[in-house]
Parts: sequence; C-alpha cells; structure tokens
Amino acid sequence: MNTPENSNTASPSDRAGVGVDWEARYRAGDTPWEKGAPHPAVVAWLRQNPLPGRVLVPGCGAGHDVREISRHPVSEAVGVDIAHSAITRARSYPAVGREIYVLGDFLTGDARGLGKFDALVEHTCFCAIYPTRRADYAREAAEALRSGGLLVGVFYGNPDNPEPDSPPFESPAEVVKEFFARDFEVIEETAPVPTYPGREGREYLMVLRRR
Repeated sequence: MNTPENSNTASPSDRAGVGVDWEARYRAGDTPWEKGAPHPAVVAWLRQNPLPGRVLVPGCGAGHDVREISRHPVSEAVGVDIAHSAITRARSYPAVGREIYVLGDFLTGDARGLGKFDALVEHTCFCAIYPTRRADYAREAAEALRSGGLLVGVFYGNPDNPEPDSPPFESPAEVVKEFFARDFEVIEETAPVPTYPGREGREYLMVLRRR
C-alpha cells in the first residue's frame, strides 16, 4: 500500500493521508464502513443531548449521520467528504432537514470557508486517516469550532484490523486525548456504546469541549 511518504499518485483522495483512493473504492463498491444507517451511539446520544446551531460531520460518506443530526432542531448539518461519489450518494437521499454536503478535504482546511460551527460529530474519519495526520485533524477541528463548541466522537479503539498498515487504525482513548489536549477538554467518556453488529466492545464515545 502506498503511504504519504512514497505515494506517486496524484489522486486528490491521497491528500487524506492514507494512500487510499477513496473515490475508487466507492466506485468499486468496496465500502465496508457503509452500514446504511447512522451510528447507533450517535442516535442514542442525540436523543439525550440536543445539539443546537450548526453541526459539521467530516468524512461524512453517504451522509447517514448528517441526516440523523438534521432530524433534530439544529440550524444546519454540514457533511464534508473527499470522495465525489460519497457526496453524490449523500445528496441522492431525500432531505430530512437542513443538511448540506460539501466535497473537500477536511485535513487541509477545506472546511474553513464554511464558517464556524457549534458542534462537530466524528464517526469513521479519525480512524481512517493515517496516524501521522491526526494532528492535522485536531487542528482543523479546533479551527472549525466556536469557543465552547462540542466535538462528539465515536472512536474505534480496537478495530482488530488484520492489516495494521491500512485503515481503520486503532484510536485508543489515551491517544485521542493527547491529540486534542491543547484546544479541548474532555467532558464525557462512555464505553461500551451501542454499535453495529460485529463492533461490540471495540468503540467508545467521547465528548470534548473547545476551550
């Protein structure tokens, strides 16, 4: 597999830092992360914790989490993804509220032109990027959020991946806290969480507040 250090491809998907052509994978139907529904932990958390204002979802894929957020009284839910086919698929679903899908690379600042957000919901993006790009994710999350804004993340602590050099990458809680420590404070950490079949006991939910 190509890594950021040795990749010779010019695919814009490689900017995500994984050496994976996400567009090609969508076109080939090689999308095991696509479950056809929002993450159960996101659904459960939103039932108890409404998110007001504008909400950003980086690496939104087909937009299931975006639409779930949009069912709640938010002013706007914005999904960003680097793969054109993912955005096309997300836009193909009937709107359930005020959701918007934007083609762009979150890690290189493409969300900055969208204005400040009150919350960011993370699911599948942090574990998909190459670990050397995690500082970029933390920087852009801080840049995207207003002071006091929330980052609500479902993190893949132990994906039991047979190919450790390919996504999804392990994201244990102590690692996540280290990357976000400068600009965020942890206000909630929950495990286990409701999840998709086959992921039981491997994920956790963490809520961080922008300082």
